[in-house]
Amino acid sequence: MKKTIYLLTTVLVMLAMVGCKHEHSHDGHVHEDNLQLTAYNDNLELYAKATPFVVGRSSIVLSHFTRLSDFKPLDSAEITLSLIVGSDGIRQTLSTTGSKGIYRFSLQPTHAGKGKLIYDIKEGDNTSRIVVDNIEVFTDQNEANTHAHNSMITNSNAASFTKEQSWKISFATEEVNYEPFGEVIKTTAQILPSQGDERIVVAKSSGVVTFSNARITEGTAVSAGQELFGIESSNMADNNMSIRYAEAANNYNLAKAEYERKSTLAKDKIISQSDLQRSKAEYDNAKAVYETMKQNFSQSGQRVSSPISGYVCQLLVSNGEYVEAGQPILSVSQNKKLYIRAELQPRYYSVLNNITTANFRIAKTNTSYRLEDLDGRLVSFGKSAEYGNILIPVTFEVNNTIGLLSGSFVELYIKTQSDKPMLTVANGALIEEMGNYFVFVQLTPELFEKREIQKGATDGYRTAVISGLQEGERVVAKGAVLVKLAQASGALDPHAGHVH
Repeated sequence: MKKTIYLLTTVLVMLAMVGCKHEHSHDGHVHEDNLQLTAYNDNLELYAKATPFVVGRSSIVLSHFTRLSDFKPLDSAEITLSLIVGSDGIRQTLSTTGSKGIYRFSLQPTHAGKGKLIYDIKEGDNTSRIVVDNIEVFTDQNEANTHAHNSMITNSNAASFTKEQSWKISFATEEVNYEPFGEVIKTTAQILPSQGDERIVVAKSSGVVTFSNARITEGTAVSAGQELFGIESSNMADNNMSIRYAEAANNYNLAKAEYERKSTLAKDKIISQSDLQRSKAEYDNAKAVYETMKQNFSQSGQRVSSPISGYVCQLLVSNGEYVEAGQPILSVSQNKKLYIRAELQPRYYSVLNNITTANFRIAKTNTSYRLEDLDGRLVSFGKSAEYGNILIPVTFEVNNTIGLLSGSFVELYIKTQSDKPMLTVANGALIEEMGNYFVFVQLTPELFEKREIQKGATDGYRTAVISGLQEGERVVAKGAVLVKLAQASGALDPHAGHVH
């Protein structure tokens, strides 16, 4: 654990060093105690730092644009920034930048008063807009300095984490909102083949099993109609298939010849129609027995083919082993559809009718999946308990598009419907310290407050928050561990990575 923390700290320090770009300008720096502006549209996050807007003086507006889809910097775009005060406005357009996602505007206001900043972003044929309201343009620098100092965002329990640092890692923030969050049942479930996805191949006669290919083992791919094994009984005193096959062939040939003879006699009315019909019935019966034997057996015994394409799931007998008719020999699975089966305690029976979906987590890879990701569905749940086993089975079916291993176990989170909304956060937002849980609440896109919360149930993806957060706040959903390290490390320069 100590080694892991050391490595993460090292990565964080390297990110800060790599991202540190200082581009000084003699007409003004953008400092931490100046304006900090944050706004969003459907696709982008804007975080801007600006010197106060003063009539007749140039204001530097250092603007960071982050894509909300992956929280990486905006690659390239033509951006026009307009400052509107009343009916008057000024604007500047930038189409190139020295660093991805960072645009350095310079605006010189002409009128004082309340206004707004408008960013018009053009990416190829796509256009979007971000508006920042309540922008104050001051009449002189003294008024501007006082206002900027009073509006400075600070917090002693906050961690500084620059945009350049967050762009280099797996990072994301999300808005905290109420959503329906019912009871979550956490249990262990087993992956099983679904009905119709697996076929058991059985012996149709007694004899000795002889596999057609020595490479037929568990996991071998087979195709529909491919010969798998034979059952030989030519050396058996009882149930000798070669003898039974010969008897069936002889009976068929004899019945056929007799029927043909009587058909000729019936034309001359030498025999009655009832005799002819009796002969035909005997012929049809002998033919049916012979055709069945011919289709499934040969002189040496039964030849068995795979009923479906798939993989040999399980071998139940060994080569050369004697089997009885009806005994399972092997199973073939397509491994396309699987069951996720859990057994629940009877106390959950009252909520089983309210099951909406489920999430599951593969313990070894620590990867979670939603039922919807695999086109899954609830198949059934038990309506009664059996004698000697009071647990209630619950079965889900999924498409195996991720390589699930039949027979393995997963952690299952069964979600039930509820009309009671709750605040939730992504599981990646939670930081645990000695049994207490914290999240990092965004003050600005570069400043995050560590806040303790009381957590509720989890569904494997999201966790309910009982107290500590308010609707509309934003929290770090990915990368919270590195933000924590940034807070703990006094070696990190809070200005590292900024373009001045």
